[in-house]
Amino acid sequence: MTMHKENLSTFPRVSPGADVLNRLNLPDDLRDVLTNCRSLTIAESTEQLVELSLGGSEDGRFEVGYDVPGRGWVPEVHVVRVRNGVAVNYVEPYMRRRDPDCMVIADEMPTDKPRFKDRFPYPFENLREETLAWLKDQDLACFFFKSGQMDSGLPSVAVCPANAGFFAFGLALLQGILPLDELDETFTPGAVIYVAPPFRHTHFDGKQMVVHERRHNLHTMFSYNLYPGPSAKKGIYGVLLNLGEREGWVTVHGSTVQVITPYDNVVTITHEGASGGGKSEMLQYAHREADGRLLIGENIVTGERRYLSLPQGCALHPVTDDMALAHPSFQNGSGKLAVKDAEGAWFVRVNHINRYGMDPNLESLCAQSSEPLLFLSLHAVPDATCLIWEHVEDAPGKPCPNPRVILPRQIVPDIVDEVVEVDIRSFGVRTPPCTKEKPSYGILGMVHLLPPALGWLWRMVAPRGFDNPSITDTAGMTSEGVGSYWPFATGLRVDQANLLLEQIRNTPRTRYTLSPNQHVGAWQTGFIPQWVAREYLARRGGAKFRPDQLTPARCPLLGYALYTMQIEGLTIPRWFLEVNTQPEVGNEAYDEGARQLADFFAQQLKPYLAETSLDPLGRQIIECALDDGSLSDFEGFMHGIK
Repeated sequence: MTMHKENLSTFPRVSPGADVLNRLNLPDDLRDVLTNCRSLTIAESTEQLVELSLGGSEDGRFEVGYDVPGRGWVPEVHVVRVRNGVAVNYVEPYMRRRDPDCMVIADEMPTDKPRFKDRFPYPFENLREETLAWLKDQDLACFFFKSGQMDSGLPSVAVCPANAGFFAFGLALLQGILPLDELDETFTPGAVIYVAPPFRHTHFDGKQMVVHERRHNLHTMFSYNLYPGPSAKKGIYGVLLNLGEREGWVTVHGSTVQVITPYDNVVTITHEGASGGGKSEMLQYAHREADGRLLIGENIVTGERRYLSLPQGCALHPVTDDMALAHPSFQNGSGKLAVKDAEGAWFVRVNHINRYGMDPNLESLCAQSSEPLLFLSLHAVPDATCLIWEHVEDAPGKPCPNPRVILPRQIVPDIVDEVVEVDIRSFGVRTPPCTKEKPSYGILGMVHLLPPALGWLWRMVAPRGFDNPSITDTAGMTSEGVGSYWPFATGLRVDQANLLLEQIRNTPRTRYTLSPNQHVGAWQTGFIPQWVAREYLARRGGAKFRPDQLTPARCPLLGYALYTMQIEGLTIPRWFLEVNTQPEVGNEAYDEGARQLADFFAQQLKPYLAETSLDPLGRQIIECALDDGSLSDFEGFMHGIK
């Protein structure tokens, strides 16, 4: 396979044997690729990668593609230089979302993930050699960074075809980029990413594929596609999870925000959940109607609308968007989880922003950014401004459900850079409508309080939920897996389950809540439940309640529901808190939804009982759930709700 020759930008080409490579402690195969490729651009800044993304184009348009044997030139991506950055659009709609089945493992270390040798009829070593040989025949770009954004982050290297500069740009935004003068002989890569896009056509039937190869002190990823989700984004997440698995800590899959009330109280919330579960939305201000009110929801049966007139919302100081490092060095014995951002930029989904004015803060940041941004699956015209509500269509009349923008965290107002202690760990679930005619698991009230044992169980089962926009289509109710980060982990699920349980056990002063999005029973709500819960919990100083303010949910897996909810003297109707009180739902449909939830929990939890290394406390909690345990049973584990 050969790459079409583009008029690449005129950055200095590094010749074989250059001093910059000689002074680094590189793996032999990486050094061989970098010193023997057709040409090499070593980027030291994102500005260089912006220029490289356009391949020297003079009209602001550039097509990324490759010669594929038997097919000829195959276009992959159209790149456009816009006033606020770089916009990329994939030729195939399939490439605009992460394929949940794209990870395979190509080593003999312990794993519960599919191994390359079990999925494909040839050894990975053959493909590995073919991949490295292909790379050596290309014009390449590379850069150096530290995975995890810590001062002691894992030294890492990215290598990709020079015409895929946009991919390198996105990764550099997400994880940073190191100038060459900061590198010396102590720089020993612990992670390497090789990008070889045409192999998805020649070896993987056009599917996304990311191969992880873990060796002693080196985690190598082979990304055989150009969508950054499975590799530049979640691939690095997998590197951090593997590192934490070896060292005994977890990178939490959650956004974190310091919520500052009108009375200057500060409550810190980490919101976790599967893709589409509202992590990025937790950092956004609630979307308001033209008259300033909040639309709580619209009843899908009666058409009734309910509003909340909240004159002043809380101020938001974002901390993390998706990956929250919970490194042992952050914990200070306070009894609360302590986290810090693992990323230098955020991979923000904007499918819910479908018109001007829905989120003025994010719209302003993206339209008038002080830094170049990377836009994915959004309409773009050279030298014009890319607008985040103008989504491309996967088919006529069908907007792409996963438009994205990579947003550097340094341009986000009121960003928090230091380690923070978490008061509340919220969990988000995409819920379908639930009615008497069509019962479903959409029985979650606007907010539920969970004892820690149930907080752990929800992170074990992590439902992808209803109408998930972030991944390719899946049938029925499925799980994102342990921690809601399991699709990105490379090791054993029982090890991650134990690490999460230990994390919860060691942080008894952090509390747990649960919020739906999209629907509350028969009411279509979008992300309003978690936004209203954020406003309410912050004003209360956290999830602290007297026993008479809570009522056990009819479904024990949902912990406690609120008996009443008032914000600034405004009362939220009870049917938004206890779904069985909705006349369109009732007890019978609610109980059917509870049965669906219980069956789903059982399906996801039973396999852990076969794991001999499961923490004994975890085994007791799972057995309790499988035996239809009561809420008081779950309260008996660990420290309960205090």
